[in-house]
Amino acid sequence: MTATEELPQFERLYADVTSDDAEPHSSVTWQARGEMRPADSGGAPSVWLHLEATTVVPLTCQRCLGPVHTPLAVDRWYRFVADEATAAAEDDECEEDLLALEPRPNLHDVLEDELLMELPLVPMHENCPQPVKLQSEDFSAESDEAPAARKNPFADLARLKK
Repeated sequence: MTATEELPQFERLYADVTSDDAEPHSSVTWQARGEMRPADSGGAPSVWLHLEATTVVPLTCQRCLGPVHTPLAVDRWYRFVADEATAAAEDDECEEDLLALEPRPNLHDVLEDELLMELPLVPMHENCPQPVKLQSEDFSAESDEAPAARKNPFADLARLKK
């Protein structure tokens, strides 16, 4: 199953992007494929799901505060187990990701969870397109005006101590 959906259809992901820069044609292309694999222990075969997705989301660069278009990609395999209790019991001993068949998982929600986990903690351009302002006031060398000496916030406390 392959699909393309508009970014606003992923409400939680869309809420995390820079809404002013989200273009209406931004979309998520994804594919889900299931397969049966033989069990390692020779038991009944197990159901697996392969989930792939790609998109580009507009985020806010934490250095220059401008928009940065960030690619996201998901390529994940899941093994289905009977229920949440089985998933919790097997989770520590297996390397693969587990999904419980009961309650039945919502594929769209699983996909959105994976895309949310792919968001960078601190989105930034590699090289910001505009110079980054590093101080609140820009004093040029030509200016005779020097920044005023900062008052010590604890000076009044020292006076009270006497």
